[in-house]
Amino acid sequence: MIRFVLNFFGAVFSWFVTAAVFLALIVGGVFWIYSRDLPSHEVLASYTPKTISRIYSGEGRLIDEFAEERRIFVPSEEIPDLVKHAFVSAEDKFFYTHHGYDPRGMAAAAVEAVRTRGESVRGASTITQQVMKNFLLDSSRSVERKVKELILATRLERTLSKDKILELYLNEIFLGQNSAGVAAAAQTYFNKPLGDLAPHEAALLAAMPQAPSRSVVRDKDRITERRNYVLREMWQNGYLTEAEYKSEAAQPLRSVQNGDYPAFRQSLPPRDYFTDEIRRQLSAQFGEDEFFGGGLSIRATVEPQLQQIAAKALQDALERYDRGLGLWRGTGETIPAEELASEDRWRAALAKAKVPRDIEGWYPAVVLSLGKTDAEIGIEGIAPTEAEPQVIPAKDVQWARKMMPGRERARQARVAADLLAVGDVVLVRRMTEDGSGKFIRWTLRQVPAIQGGFMAMDVTTGRVYAMQGGFSYQASVFNRATQAQRQPGSAFKPFVYAAALDNGYTPATIVADEPITVNTPQGLWTPKNSGGGFYGPTPLRTGIEQSRNLMTIRIAQDIGMQTVAKYAERFGVYEHLSPFLANSLGAQETTLFKMVAAYAMFANGGERVEPTLVDRVQDRWGKTVYRHDKRVCTTCQKGALPAGQAPIIVSDRERVMDAITAYQTTSMMEGVVKRGSGKGVKLPVPVAGKTGTTNDAKDVWFIGFTSNMVAGCYLGYDEPRSLGSNAFGGTLCVPVFNAFMRQAVKQYGGTSFKVPPGGYFADVSYGSGVISEYFRNGTVAASRVVDGGFQRVPKEQLPGFNKKSSDVTEKAAKSVTTSTGKKKVIPKKADYGSMSSGGLY
Repeated sequence: MIRFVLNFFGAVFSWFVTAAVFLALIVGGVFWIYSRDLPSHEVLASYTPKTISRIYSGEGRLIDEFAEERRIFVPSEEIPDLVKHAFVSAEDKFFYTHHGYDPRGMAAAAVEAVRTRGESVRGASTITQQVMKNFLLDSSRSVERKVKELILATRLERTLSKDKILELYLNEIFLGQNSAGVAAAAQTYFNKPLGDLAPHEAALLAAMPQAPSRSVVRDKDRITERRNYVLREMWQNGYLTEAEYKSEAAQPLRSVQNGDYPAFRQSLPPRDYFTDEIRRQLSAQFGEDEFFGGGLSIRATVEPQLQQIAAKALQDALERYDRGLGLWRGTGETIPAEELASEDRWRAALAKAKVPRDIEGWYPAVVLSLGKTDAEIGIEGIAPTEAEPQVIPAKDVQWARKMMPGRERARQARVAADLLAVGDVVLVRRMTEDGSGKFIRWTLRQVPAIQGGFMAMDVTTGRVYAMQGGFSYQASVFNRATQAQRQPGSAFKPFVYAAALDNGYTPATIVADEPITVNTPQGLWTPKNSGGGFYGPTPLRTGIEQSRNLMTIRIAQDIGMQTVAKYAERFGVYEHLSPFLANSLGAQETTLFKMVAAYAMFANGGERVEPTLVDRVQDRWGKTVYRHDKRVCTTCQKGALPAGQAPIIVSDRERVMDAITAYQTTSMMEGVVKRGSGKGVKLPVPVAGKTGTTNDAKDVWFIGFTSNMVAGCYLGYDEPRSLGSNAFGGTLCVPVFNAFMRQAVKQYGGTSFKVPPGGYFADVSYGSGVISEYFRNGTVAASRVVDGGFQRVPKEQLPGFNKKSSDVTEKAAKSVTTSTGKKKVIPKKADYGSMSSGGLY
């Protein structure tokens, strides 16, 4: 009997041993099979997650950020223990003791699955396993993925420390609201750094991995329940006292999304054309993956105060023109009548209205009711008061007629109901007294149909101080300063005149301002001067000051359009300029960005300057990967410089134009501002510039510069059409330039333009005035009238001949000394047809 019992137990034991061996072999085989071709866990040692790229102003203020995944990487030593304890308690309480997997957790999950017959399948993955799943595997629910996860987890535990594994987890985990990692989530939910979180806030973050799609607004109760579970685990694990647990669990769930804290984004200025252009340029330079996920630190050239001034100046000009047309288009947005029944409902609906909110002083509003003459409105974010009733009175609409379907227009508005309907979403601003700022009324506003661009930059470094690509970035993200291809019109003429000055001309060279007819494949082309009329033989200076088209064409024909094209391409105005005479008048399209940069080369004496919106770019480790200014400062390393001595900066920039040519062209453009088409410019420092108006006034321009800053503006419809017979660069763009530069010169000042060596000054009489012209050494005025090879017309036969035009004349014979020491006499009253009408100088 005993033998039988021993044999029985021996057989059972042998069976169990054999089964265990076979099971071990099977498990080992499975693990061996799945362990082949696994991804290397060693790559996690050099983990570089996608992180936010941030843009800073020159003062170091954060002004914008871009990210595909909103993540702020934080090293393990900078993550507070409170946050670590919250996640360990929520996800893996035995994290610091297990070897990558938790047998007890796996067994409990298996028992739960069997007990509920598969209806309740809970996770048993440790934090280490979750790291492997998030980084190296997929999220599929399969035995194969689980086995691979176990293998990799055990390997990772032998390779990295617990703190490093937890660092990977806490920086990678997705926590909802497009926030990856605990630092970004703390900012998103509480607008706080990790170090400022309270236990109940850290517990809320730790509650999110279970279901990151839950909303802290819609699912507030369920998330609060999960948060309190995490707090209870923190207490039971010894991370909180019982009193702390009870106190923190009693806290209400507060978040940015529930309106308890201001959003982090609200601390940043609204995204504008400047930072978006940085995105566009750096995405092309570094690649989108690196820009949106590389954690770049970008130091922008923008001057925030000047950027605000530029935006306001352009907006005022666009609105002034649009309002002068007297047409009401509105926003096109409406709120259904049923949403107007209660204030809470219409405010919620108004918050969703797609209208721009980046225009200073403008507010979205909805028409709540219409009276006999007035309209009652509700304004976003502002409660009505007796002092500022939210009403649009009749007199505020009487400037406009409502645009009807097609091109039909309603009669002139007399009462608010003529323009508005109940439920209309509109834009309004306060109207106040100029002196006292006292409130007058709320007044209707609208985004203009006309658009434009503005840009200002340093003439020496190319640093762009301000850029406005339209009326409102939120209304239209298309950047008209850099992306809009427009005809520059007469704003291109300085490049033709500069090419002429480099090819034997002087500012006093006489050019025939007479009719021209050109035979083209499309037929006869008969260009005209703006306003018609002819000056006859006229000095070069007058040609650019008065923007004479026919003179410009004769100059281009005389020196050759190929020469003009080379100059334009050298300045970067065009990549390729077709050598047609019409292009000497700015018929070929370019961008404001290129034109402003090209004008800077006149101002700085003819050196190439590349415009930039970025001073420096650093990678996530602080290494500088791009720097714009590559000039060398030879004395900056000294501890101190002698009094009155400036740092010595060595420049090796390419010279694109002779310095004397640059100064002569600048001097003539000073004349444009003093006597010509740009005489509306009024600044307390020397300034030069040129207007531009294309055929039918489809585009109007002005680009001007002081000794240290250049700024340019253009206005026009996105689908070009005439701005009207009274639209000129001098009337529409000069006011924008004035408004900006008057503030800019207060900060940056300005001096007389630098005179280069190699020339001399001589007084030349132009009509009733005398101008001191700068000539190259050894040059005299040409003894001929430049006609470009076109037929001449006697002055007596010139239609609209202007006998009072600003020609080069001397009131009396004058003896002067030339640069060679010889005496020459300028005869008095040189007339339009005489060979000496240009004078010697």
